Amino acid sequence: MALNARLDHRNPLVFDTHELGRRPGALQRLNRTIDAPRDLGVAGVIGVPEGAPVELELRLESVMEGVLVTGTARAKAEGECVRCLEPLEQQLEADFQEMFSYPDADDRGRVKAEPADDAEEDEDRLFVEDGLIDLEPVLRDAVVLALPMQPVCQEDCPGLCSECGARLADDPDHHHDAVDIRWAALQGLAGSLEDGEKDEMSGAEPGVDEKQEK
Repeated sequence: MALNARLDHRNPLVFDTHELGRRPGALQRLNRTIDAPRDLGVAGVIGVPEGAPVELELRLESVMEGVLVTGTARAKAEGECVRCLEPLEQQLEADFQEMFSYPDADDRGRVKAEPADDAEEDEDRLFVEDGLIDLEPVLRDAVVLALPMQPVCQEDCPGLCSECGARLADDPDHHHDAVDIRWAALQGLAGSLEDGEKDEMSGAEPGVDEKQEK
């Protein structure tokens, strides 16, 4: 991506690389626990609550073209089971690796004679800005990739009853008697015929009695 406005060193996801230096091969290991930023996860599905602790384990390595960051983020994600709609929690571990390029170096690490003016080339790149790097976009991408798009409370969650909405895991024997609408129509027709026969029989009985009296 293109260079942003000056980064704020007070942001917990902004890291200072001045101590690392620009000598290729220099290495720095960092561990930091931060408060999760807002909307860290898959919106409306599952994510790390804002302000929840996120443990970062980082490895910063100086290379010719910039700073290579390799890391792991660990946190507790919260969401809703897509089958039974019950709240769920899940331990999250997201690995990532990203190159932060020096603005004055080309892809081979050579210092550019003149700053390039190619917005398309820089659109997907991250940069070291005044010795600072911003890990927030990297963390967001890693978390989204590590989280399930269809979270479930357990692998064999049976979900909800399609007829009444009851949670099937709470009542494994839950069921409804299935009624075939075709048989229901025939049963109604049979009932109508039986009622008609009864009416005919009840209407014939007086005539029989009259014959017997004669």
